[in-house]
Amino acid sequence: MASGEWRVLGTKYSVLVTRYHTRYSLLATRYFSPLATKLEEAMKLPLAALCLVVQAASAQSFTLDVGGLTRTYQIHLPRARPQGALPLVVLLHGRMGTGEGMARLSGFDSVADRAGILVAYPDGYRRSWADGRLGTPADRNGVDDVAFIQAMLADIADRYRVDRGRIYVAGMSNGGFMTERLACAMSDRLAAVGVVAATLSDSLSVRCAPARPISIMLINGTKDPLVPYEGGELSGDRGTALSVAKSVAFWAKSNRCPGKASDQLGTDFARDGTRIVQSSYSTCADGTEVVAVRVEEGGHTWPGGEQYLPPALIGKTTRNLSASSALWDFFSRHHR
Repeated sequence: MASGEWRVLGTKYSVLVTRYHTRYSLLATRYFSPLATKLEEAMKLPLAALCLVVQAASAQSFTLDVGGLTRTYQIHLPRARPQGALPLVVLLHGRMGTGEGMARLSGFDSVADRAGILVAYPDGYRRSWADGRLGTPADRNGVDDVAFIQAMLADIADRYRVDRGRIYVAGMSNGGFMTERLACAMSDRLAAVGVVAATLSDSLSVRCAPARPISIMLINGTKDPLVPYEGGELSGDRGTALSVAKSVAFWAKSNRCPGKASDQLGTDFARDGTRIVQSSYSTCADGTEVVAVRVEEGGHTWPGGEQYLPPALIGKTTRNLSASSALWDFFSRHHR
């Protein structure tokens, strides 16, 4: 079916849903169009049922003017704030997401409350990030999202006591690809980054030259239908990406990691058909690490987070791992 026909279907079946008294619009069917027919046949669901439903998070909202655009972000303040400067985690949503939705999807606020972390949830341009693959509205319109994130960090530092040696970024899908772009461009400012349901895009791999080594954790499902674990072309004309193995090899080389990675095998204690396998390079230059978390039978999801669409469309959300907890455990080991 042609993309124009999908847009007609998307208009025909456009709905607004309410959950926790908060309204959200239908996910763009173009983004998931390669899988929608399969889902309808398998589950007999109308397209109108494919809605991303998330709960509004309580947060302080701010605006910035960057590059002639008004940009927005939210800040979550930990309930119990320790004395002194606080670490800051920036979480980037996926395509068609929002910062508010990312807070709900990831559940990171609860981790922040326990650990005493500031969390920033920025909003992409037209629900997208200019991650360098040239397939998003932000990329096609020449938006400088690196400049936006830099301006946001400066604005946050003006408002709160931020530990400048403990600033971290993580993201999922489009936000994960954007996170790696930031790792390439801002390795001198970020202590570590985390990438979920994304790899290193082909376009970025040939021009990424970090100023210094930077610790990175990648979390990927082997049955991700949108970002193939083995790499290649991404559905919906979204460019091409390296495999997880080649992405890890890129960062291991960039960080001058010696030897081979050590593996740690997990068990399916949740009995959901998934298993966690972690491979780590833990003695890289300047104390950095490269960690790859393989979610066997996992999909295009945030491990431990919401199953935001049916598994037939995006794959399983494992309950054998909390990506939010794993990322903070990883981040907390690193500082500038």
